[in-house]
Amino acid sequence: MTIRVLIADDQAMVRTGFGLILAAEDDIEVVAEAVDGAQAVELARRHRPDVVLMDIRMPRLDGLEALRLLTRPGTVDPPRVVVVTTFDDDVYVRRALSGGAYGFLLKDAGPALLVEAVRAAASGDALISPSLTISLLRGLTADPEPGPGADPLSEREREVVALVARGATNAEVAAALTIGVGTVKTHLTNVQRKWGVRNRVEIAARAWETGLVGPGGPSSGG
Repeated sequence: MTIRVLIADDQAMVRTGFGLILAAEDDIEVVAEAVDGAQAVELARRHRPDVVLMDIRMPRLDGLEALRLLTRPGTVDPPRVVVVTTFDDDVYVRRALSGGAYGFLLKDAGPALLVEAVRAAASGDALISPSLTISLLRGLTADPEPGPGADPLSEREREVVALVARGATNAEVAAALTIGVGTVKTHLTNVQRKWGVRNRVEIAARAWETGLVGPGGPSSGG
């Protein structure tokens, strides 16, 4: 199945570079390019891409507002949006966490990670650039753990969450814990249900918010 992608960025060089990288993949097709958020929304509704690579800072309509319009409740088959950012966009990216973004990618992340982010989003397995994960999520203010009515995480689920919160892919989590990738996905699905979150991006954010993972490694608390 071909993954249909829309690239939204006000820089022509970025659009061209991403397009060339993705066009080289047999399972990915770039169906449209947008120069700002307003055009991204228009073209997404026209072409119905599976994935949108969305810059944050764009004229007319920024990427956060475009993300909100594309994923608002009631939208039929909304695209999976991967936010494309730079390090100085951390504040904006935190705001996008609640907007339904399926991943965060640095513009200089390289071809392999760009392709991986697109494929991950298409499969519902959101990805955050590992080098961005710590700088972005470490700064979140600690919130209380889920209330007493929430199902507690198992020890294995906590191990999976801690690795995801540090930017590990499903394959890297599986290798680190000597389990199958399918088992990792099952654990993440269970965590989503227990925590009431939508994807691995929100799992990572919750892990940092609650102190389950911190600068020194996974927390030992319950």
